Amino acid sequence: MSVPVDEIERQFEERLKKLARGVKMSGFRPGKVPLKLVAQQYGPQVRSEVIGDALQKRFSEAVKEANFKVAGNPRIEPVQKEGAENDKAFEFNATFEVYPEVKTGDVSAVTVERPVVAVTDAEVDKTLEILRKQRTTFAAEAGRAAQKGDKLTIDFEGRIGGEVFAGGTAKGFAFTLGEGRMLPEFEAAAEGLAAGQSKTFEMKFPEDYHGKDVAGKTASFTLTVNLVEAPSLPAVDAEFAKSLGVADGDVAKMRADIKANVEREVAKRIKARTKSQALQALHDSTPIEVPKSLVQMETEGMVQQARADLEARGLKMDQLPFDPSAFESGARRRVALGLIIGELAKKEGLQPKPDQIRKLIEEQAQSYESPAEVVKWFYMQPQRLNEMEGLALEDNVVTWVLSKAKVVDKAIPFDELMGSGS
Repeated sequence: MSVPVDEIERQFEERLKKLARGVKMSGFRPGKVPLKLVAQQYGPQVRSEVIGDALQKRFSEAVKEANFKVAGNPRIEPVQKEGAENDKAFEFNATFEVYPEVKTGDVSAVTVERPVVAVTDAEVDKTLEILRKQRTTFAAEAGRAAQKGDKLTIDFEGRIGGEVFAGGTAKGFAFTLGEGRMLPEFEAAAEGLAAGQSKTFEMKFPEDYHGKDVAGKTASFTLTVNLVEAPSLPAVDAEFAKSLGVADGDVAKMRADIKANVEREVAKRIKARTKSQALQALHDSTPIEVPKSLVQMETEGMVQQARADLEARGLKMDQLPFDPSAFESGARRRVALGLIIGELAKKEGLQPKPDQIRKLIEEQAQSYESPAEVVKWFYMQPQRLNEMEGLALEDNVVTWVLSKAKVVDKAIPFDELMGSGS
């Protein structure tokens, strides 16, 4: 690319004069500062801006003429020349990536297994039991020997080589036996003790223990139980139903609500599993050379999101190992799928309609106390609305893939689906 020097000079003079009209400088009235003084103070910056704008304009024209779709930011470098030609034009080279041509692959030979899970009374009972355990209360029982599920309040002191070590001593420490919060050997020593009883025992810390100062070492602990509290699950009655939001305490209605919530969660997980398979099939069947610049930008975005998530949990990033390169593979897949989905949507007319987007938002809002307010909130947040449009587009793409691929319904256990984390 080249930009005539006289064009640069003309724009430089125009911009400098415009700037001079508003410049304030000691000893001069506003707008009356001599152009020479304005040029001395602001000239280099103004010239740099003029050259940058001229180059950007010329680059945009060149890209448009060649019908290139630029991916990421170009790298623009000056061409070094000698002689009088250097006085006539600024010459630059621009290096950039372009969006690849995307030809969606054939997914007709792909088999997608769609999970089938029945929600019966047994599944409702399992969920009900989980809800009861979440509302467990504890009460002290005199003389009770500690057993799994009990809440213990203890004092303990640990020594290694006869010396107390950091983190090895506590007073009034409470934990539930059997939850795995303490090391198995420690819990085994506490089990069977009643309030007021003590025990001294040795315990070897695992080689991979998170506390490096004690990892692999053997410690001598003295443990004293102060309190043993037995667990008590709430009865499935009207009061329990009210605690779950059923105003009139109708237990049958409570079970119906639980079943509806479980069915909604099951449908969500089935959809997620099926969607994952469909998008993976689309990705695998469409070879594409992904622009490095887009992968880099996506990686940076994922890293920032991961940092924000961890910091929101109270973790300090300078205390954790954090390798941005670990996100690169996921970023490359995201970019590739984004390009493939965009091309497929254009080719097959899969852009979502407004009513489809609204239906998706309403479905999301159902899990909140005031669905109508949540729907209104989505439409007041452009970023969130864009996210829902993206999800609706993905749904359309998945539907298209499933219409071409071989879909096989496969019955799987309820626990397998709910434990998959899908």
